[in-house]
Amino acid sequence: MEQSVINKQVVVAGGRFAPGHLGELTRIVPFEMVDAALESGRAVQTRLRELPSRVVVYLLLAGCLFPDVGYRGVWAKLCSGLVGLPVAAPGSSALAQARRRVGVAPLRELFGLLAGPGDGAERWRGLLVCAIDGTSMFVADTDANLGVYHRQSGGNGDSGYPMLRLLTVVACGARTVIDAVFGTYGIGELAYASTLFGCLREGMLLLADRNFGYAEPVSAIAATKADLLIRCRNNLALPAIGPLPDGSWLTPMGSVVVRVIDAEITVTPKGGPRRIERYRLVTTLSDHRRFPATELVQLYHQRWQIETSYLELKSTILGGRVLRARTPAGITQEVYALLCTYQALRIAIADATATDPHATPLRASFTIALNTARDQLVHAAAVITDGAIDLVGDIGRAILDDLLPTRRPRQSPRVVKRAISKHRAKGTIDRTNYPRIDITINQRKPPT
Repeated sequence: MEQSVINKQVVVAGGRFAPGHLGELTRIVPFEMVDAALESGRAVQTRLRELPSRVVVYLLLAGCLFPDVGYRGVWAKLCSGLVGLPVAAPGSSALAQARRRVGVAPLRELFGLLAGPGDGAERWRGLLVCAIDGTSMFVADTDANLGVYHRQSGGNGDSGYPMLRLLTVVACGARTVIDAVFGTYGIGELAYASTLFGCLREGMLLLADRNFGYAEPVSAIAATKADLLIRCRNNLALPAIGPLPDGSWLTPMGSVVVRVIDAEITVTPKGGPRRIERYRLVTTLSDHRRFPATELVQLYHQRWQIETSYLELKSTILGGRVLRARTPAGITQEVYALLCTYQALRIAIADATATDPHATPLRASFTIALNTARDQLVHAAAVITDGAIDLVGDIGRAILDDLLPTRRPRQSPRVVKRAISKHRAKGTIDRTNYPRIDITINQRKPPT
């Protein structure tokens, strides 16, 4: 009988630090970065324990890759590739104490080190295109969590779990997170957004939905020197003080003068009814020659990418699960760990696609990146690499070997697909995702 022998060499940190890794993603979240975050967060252990602080941080990050198992199971996965090495065998209580000892600050500092647009971020006419939006997440239903995170009330009753609100600024193209803020669901998006505006800079173009299409947020964004492209209500009074040759017009909005683009978009889906939608956009890009109105209307469509990033966080990584922490401090720690893990995966995707002129981050499968990263962690693969640095790695090769087709123009009605109640909502709702559409933009004249 023929046999094959596979010899595998695993190189990890020494001694009690050996389980502290993230597989191949350790190259993106290296030991030095974690140690710097621990030092900045004042969470370095005063004596060497069975569970050093660095190892606990990697445990929290690995927990985001495996949300379907408890922390003892996550520990087992971290150690499964360390055959022959003496590693600790902590119980659930020891792991919980270690997570509390490390606290929130190091994970917040680590996210600050990882956050940013990264490679592959989309630029349009020299501007970094970003999007801002919010989403909600469910947290464990405990008395401690209910003291901070409350249930959402609705027509079908209260939500089954307490909820938190998360807002991010995402770089379009790479879908990396530039900054994030989160807290109780009882505080609205705009209140949280004011703290996010601090990440905006000159040379950025921020896309936002109608929730931001008012004088106060527009003025706050413009004050950062970043440009904006925001949809607003069609019936919002925006009198023309300066009509432009392309049909757009200038109007005062808060402390700034913005350009208004009013357009009708004809959507003709294959197999579906023809629809005409009206979009009214406001922007600080007032030069109609350098920034044509038609191109701005088309560019606004890129705002969908932040919705996709939330889908990847909540559905692809978490699988729709409730956050596992049972205390508010644990929830904060877990959300920062989740953001760090998501960012590491997105950076791995950007690094890989940057090596192929025919690939972009938008054609990379996030699911393939996630599953390959999980496999690499279990095998403790490429934690420390000797010799030449492989910028692609096994994660990148898996992505490049199975690129997605170029995204087709499509539209889908904005409906609630999973209501608070588990029962189907009454009435007939068109939930079809039409794969092919034709878009015609007809600009409307300014008000007289």
